Amino acid sequence: MNILYYIVYGFCYLSSLLPFRVHYLFSDFLYLVIYKVFGYRTDVVRSNLSSSFPEKSAEELRQIERRFYHNLCDCFVETIKSLTISKEQMRKHMVFKNMDIIDECFADGQSVVLYIGHLFNWEWITSIPLWGSSKGQFGQLYHALENPIFDRLTLTCRDRWGAINIPLVNILRKTIEFKQKNIPTAFGYLGDQVPHWNNIHHWCQFLNHDTPVMSGAERIAIKNHQAMVYFDMHRVKRGYYELEVKLITRKPEELKEYESIDIYFKLLEENIRREPDLWLWSHNRWKRTREEFNERFVVINGKVVPKEEAK
Repeated sequence: MNILYYIVYGFCYLSSLLPFRVHYLFSDFLYLVIYKVFGYRTDVVRSNLSSSFPEKSAEELRQIERRFYHNLCDCFVETIKSLTISKEQMRKHMVFKNMDIIDECFADGQSVVLYIGHLFNWEWITSIPLWGSSKGQFGQLYHALENPIFDRLTLTCRDRWGAINIPLVNILRKTIEFKQKNIPTAFGYLGDQVPHWNNIHHWCQFLNHDTPVMSGAERIAIKNHQAMVYFDMHRVKRGYYELEVKLITRKPEELKEYESIDIYFKLLEENIRREPDLWLWSHNRWKRTREEFNERFVVINGKVVPKEEAK
C-alpha cells in the first residue's frame, strides 16, 4: 500500500508543478467526463436543487447545475495544486477577511469554533495559518475517506500550512490537550454534514427542508467558553476566493440551546442563495427525515435510543 501511495503521490506532485492554466484545461476535460458522459450523481444534484429552489425555473436550475460541476472539477485540480503552491500564491488565491476577530480571541486566550460549509473551495481554508495570529493553533476536523491512499493524500494537502488534522472522535481529547497547555485553538467544523441517527438532537429549516443538524460543536463551545464564527465564502473568479469571518458570538453560554446552530444555518443559507453553485449539491444531505426518526427512535434522558431497545 505504501508503494502505491508514493506512486500516486509522485504523479500528483509532479502534476501540481504545472501552471494553473493547465490544471483548468484538465478540469474542463474532467467536467465533460463526469458530467456530460457519466452524469455523476446528477439525480441527487437535480433533486436537491429543485427542492431547495422551487421558485427557480428549469433553466435557472440547469445553469446552477452546470456551474456546480465546473466548480467541483476545479476543486479537485486546485487541491492537487496545493501540494506545491507557494505561500505567496496561496495568499493571492485564498484571501481571508476580518481575521482580527479571531486574533482578538487568541489575544484574550479564548479558543474559537470555526463553522464552515461545503462551499468551494473549502479545501483551501486550511491555509488560514498564513493569515492568523501565531498565538493559537488552527486545525480542522475530518472523516477518513474510504480509500486510504486518497485519504492520506488529502491529509498531506491539508496540513501544508500548519493547521492540524483532527479525527472527529479525537476532538474532545485535542481540545483538552491544548487547553491544559494554555494554547487557544481555532478548529474548523463542517457543520452541514448529515449526522448519524443517534446524534440527532435538533432540526432546523434549511433551504426549504426540515433538516437534522449536528450539535457537538455548540456543546464544546459552551463547555469551554469558546467563541463561534462563520466562514462566509465568495468566489471572486476562477481560482480566486475570499473568505469573510463573521462573528456569531463570543459567549455561546448566553444563547438559547441550539441558537448558535440556527444562526450558522441561516448564514450558510444566505451564502448559498447568493452563490448557489458553490455548495456541494452532490451530497445527499436530506436522506434522514423527521418522520423516519420519529418512527424508529425515542429520546430518553437526552439520548437517542432505538424504540425496540427502549421497551
